Amino acid sequence: MLEYFQSIDPLYQTILATLYTWGMTALGAALVFTTKTLNQKLLDSMLGFAGGVMIAASFWSLLAPAIEMAEGSSIAAWVPAALGFMFGGIFLWGIDKVIPHLHPNASIEKAEGYQPKKKKRSTLLVLAITLHNIPEGLAVGVAFGAVASGSSSATLTGAIALAIGMGIQNFPEGLAVSMPLRREGMSRRKSFMYGQFSGMVEPISAIIGFIAVSFIEPLLPYALSFAAGAMIFVVAEEVIPGSHEEGNKDLASMSLLIGFTIMMILDVALG
Repeated sequence: MLEYFQSIDPLYQTILATLYTWGMTALGAALVFTTKTLNQKLLDSMLGFAGGVMIAASFWSLLAPAIEMAEGSSIAAWVPAALGFMFGGIFLWGIDKVIPHLHPNASIEKAEGYQPKKKKRSTLLVLAITLHNIPEGLAVGVAFGAVASGSSSATLTGAIALAIGMGIQNFPEGLAVSMPLRREGMSRRKSFMYGQFSGMVEPISAIIGFIAVSFIEPLLPYALSFAAGAMIFVVAEEVIPGSHEEGNKDLASMSLLIGFTIMMILDVALG
């Protein structure tokens, strides 16, 4: 299977990888067809797990390779990682202030971002998860782009491990959109469509990241670090607070540790 995947054009590898991550979002959203409610503790633990996966991926799949790539250059190896990481977080902070969105467990009154007029709860929830998926798709695209550029610090198995990890943590994100909408009376079909729609941005942002680093190799360390900073901002600003809002802090924190450990094992074992 790996040999067949290696024979595919790198851009198509990126597209296939992010179609998988989008599919996992849709799979999570599809649970709305089997039940109208989901235990809040389970949902919070899944969000915590997703946060752990994102934190681990930010270091092992993005920051560590970025530092290694920068070694031997005319500047200190930590400079591209530090600059890219901070800029990624600041960029997501800016988007967070502009795009109206709503955390999964929050009331409509707690919607964030610029709101020129009242938005539907469904729209705000989709926009929130879409914000999560932009850096995730970008990270996968940059990882595959690094492999395509021939960088010795990037491996195809490492990029695949990142895509697998992102797909695993996308499952609860699709669920976090579809289930609240179903509880509020929306039809199963519409709840599912809104839930899976949030993952559509990943293939788009992945292609953008892939193209950028494939043709401008000096951008690689900065791009990898940018994706890491963006993901850490999402985890700190939305995923962890969202998993704690219903009082399940200990459960969410332990789930975060489990997610971190699994992603670490995936990256070290496959990368």
